[in-house]
Amino acid sequence: MPVPVPVIPSVHRLKTTEPIACGSDTIGAMHPFQHFLLPGFNQVAADTWANDERVVIQPVFFNLVPDLPAALTDLTALRKGLAKMTAGQGGALIEADVVSVGGQPALRQVIKVKLPNQPHGQAFLGSYIVPKAACSAVLRVQAAESGMTGQREALVMAKVGPASYFRPHPYGPEGEGGLPSHVADDPAYDAQFPQHPLTRVRQVLAQLAQQVELHPGFAALPPFAP
Repeated sequence: MPVPVPVIPSVHRLKTTEPIACGSDTIGAMHPFQHFLLPGFNQVAADTWANDERVVIQPVFFNLVPDLPAALTDLTALRKGLAKMTAGQGGALIEADVVSVGGQPALRQVIKVKLPNQPHGQAFLGSYIVPKAACSAVLRVQAAESGMTGQREALVMAKVGPASYFRPHPYGPEGEGGLPSHVADDPAYDAQFPQHPLTRVRQVLAQLAQQVELHPGFAALPPFAP
């Protein structure tokens, strides 16, 4: 069973000091993500919030044409392209889906990467990407292992056995070459490891999806079409 996701009504409105431009369009002095979840999170840097469990939330705006490998309407090609990009950077794409965020189509993805300058451990990065023709809004959620790492993986491997633990990448061979794909990353194990950073990232992503609204000017921009 997946970890239950509590509905938390608190929201935050993020203002900017300058009008936000998307290509030749201007959508006003307001970040595209008008509301997002913040209970228990404290601001630790510009546009960066963290809680006591060291989960980090960052709303980011890019005034650039999105570099997604395919349209949101072609999920198979999108997954294959994202898996290849992530593996090429040494990580692994765990999951990617197209969902609705603030009434707009968005890419929801979760990836894992090695902790930089550390012999062991991983960081898990989740995001909602709302792409438009000339810009994109991204809501990032990230958490990293600390202390004794690899416990989730070791316990799941002991349960299923090495032969059933590793598996081909779910989106095809394009996802091979970075971090390995294995069953311990499945959401089915989140309830057994509620404090694991992957579980926390998924939970916060689910909470955000229930709360986020988008600036009407941003929502009305032309859609992304590669």
